[in-house]
Amino acid sequence: MQKITPFLWYDDKAEEAANFYVSLFKNSKIGDIARYDEAGAKAAGRPKGSVMVIEFQLEGQKFVALNGGPHFKFTEAVSFVVNCETQEEVDKFWEKLSEGGEESQCGWLKDKYGLSWQIVPTVLSKMLKDKDPQKAKRVMEAMLQMKKIDIKTLKQAYEGQ
Repeated sequence: MQKITPFLWYDDKAEEAANFYVSLFKNSKIGDIARYDEAGAKAAGRPKGSVMVIEFQLEGQKFVALNGGPHFKFTEAVSFVVNCETQEEVDKFWEKLSEGGEESQCGWLKDKYGLSWQIVPTVLSKMLKDKDPQKAKRVMEAMLQMKKIDIKTLKQAYEGQ
């Protein structure tokens, strides 16, 4: 059993969101589903038999999603980082996760369910940690101008081009 599991509160789209996320990531699957029984449905104002909690895995990481009602919303205070090796991977996740959502700055976006994601090329961290502060500064300045991160532009900034 995983020691710590992210638990995500949705109004009524937990199953839809879980299926969407599972469709995007390799090594992913839907797990157990608990449904509202008569008493739970009445207390929560949900239809009997509708999804209450759904477990799913993304890249082997377990998540749980709850259809808990409109009481709580996601904020950028919590986000999930997707580490990408290539520009193609950045482009794929950016396109799919931002569709119907909202693009932000520096690789951040909100998906159509309001959950925040950071789509980050792994090379970015290496460049920002470079021992040459001028290289790191140029990369940071380039990144701050972007919504979706562009690896080619980062590399040009890194090299001083």
